[in-house]
Amino acid sequence: MSDLTTLLEVGGPLAALGGGAAYTRAKHPAAYWSTVGLPISTARLLGSYTSVMEACGLTVAPSRLRVLAVKATTRREVRPVPPRRGIIRPTSTGLRIRLRLAPGQEPADVAASAERLRHAWGVHAVYVTTVKPGVVELRLVGFDVLRRVRMPRKTDTGLLKVPVALREDATAFVRDYRTVPHQLTLGATLSGKSMYLRHLVTGLARQPVALVGIDCKRGVELAPFAARLSALATDPDQAAELLPALIKEMEDRYDLIKARQGIAPGTPDEEITSDIWGLPENQRPVPIVLFVDEVAELFLVATKKEEERRDEMVTQLIRLAQLGRAAGIYLEVCGQRFGAELGKGATMLRAQLTGRVCHRVNDEASAKMALGDIAPEAVGAACAIAPERPGLAVAGDTSGGWSRIRTPYLSLGDAAEICRDSAHLVPDLPTLKPFQPDVPVAAVEALAPALQPRPVTD
Repeated sequence: MSDLTTLLEVGGPLAALGGGAAYTRAKHPAAYWSTVGLPISTARLLGSYTSVMEACGLTVAPSRLRVLAVKATTRREVRPVPPRRGIIRPTSTGLRIRLRLAPGQEPADVAASAERLRHAWGVHAVYVTTVKPGVVELRLVGFDVLRRVRMPRKTDTGLLKVPVALREDATAFVRDYRTVPHQLTLGATLSGKSMYLRHLVTGLARQPVALVGIDCKRGVELAPFAARLSALATDPDQAAELLPALIKEMEDRYDLIKARQGIAPGTPDEEITSDIWGLPENQRPVPIVLFVDEVAELFLVATKKEEERRDEMVTQLIRLAQLGRAAGIYLEVCGQRFGAELGKGATMLRAQLTGRVCHRVNDEASAKMALGDIAPEAVGAACAIAPERPGLAVAGDTSGGWSRIRTPYLSLGDAAEICRDSAHLVPDLPTLKPFQPDVPVAAVEALAPALQPRPVTD
């Protein structure tokens, strides 16, 4: 009887402790990792490093000098040599450790064993990146960081750089318009595409950038941000008037570059290799980011007259995609589907969009439209996105690299509030003045006093 009492006295607290750990792991994975997962995974890594590397085939035969030294000093068996391990650096989401590869090894050898290392050390995922020749970094992620997105405190920010989502390796996905000037974003209804767009708009709203929108859904997506927009078109007719104005602005900027660099006025725009960033700060025009929501609405036609208008608009979008970067004009094209079936010029426009983000789509063909021509292996990952995880997407570019990302939640009201607070940053662009949207009176009264726009600095 006394043994049973003692067992209950000891087992009760242990059961409560185990239940508390299980609850913390399910509801607060970051706290569980910092208190329980990190020490356990570190102990596993230190205790089994050599044996795990040998089981994964990441060891090499020792040098002759090492063999002679071991035989001369001890009678131990000469074991294969694993990559030299650096200092273990714990993070809030996992571990980081650098490995110096043994002679004859390459980073691909370590990357091929990432799944084995994940199971051996009891972590959620292992990612391998090359630091320099002969040195790789293992980023061990302790839990699923995309289940509850928390952006890193320190991110790479700057002009035309927007930390918009979290990667699956716990690093920030930064939309850098200087590196990837144009992008295509696809996603079905309720896939999180609008949330992604909100983060882009609010991130750019705080910067000295002109924001232009084409939203053929009567403006329901972009109209809440009207206070920060320099121009807005809410139907194809308005878009047909706005796009020529952007073309005119682009041509004026090319004339400015020509005048500054002494290029002959008759030189075709295609032969100018410089851009606005080579101009002095006091002459540099502000960058323009054009958001096109539901791009398919610009392609759909019902009459012969609309077909002519469609062809003209598509031609202007292609010109902006081909020549706009040097003039500081960047495109963000969004839609549910985008491919050759939309009509003439669709494939050519898509080829100019370097970045690709694919949320959950309704069929495999849509995923192939977004990723099939740059990263075929990413198509399967895009098709596997579950409806229960809105905001989850696959991001890639023409380099062939891709990764899973997820956008944190941002309410429409908060996004509109940020745009209203940043309304004084709307630059003065006479070309786009006729298309500037009307802001409700209540919102106008809450705006800060207008300021004169300053030249954009790099």
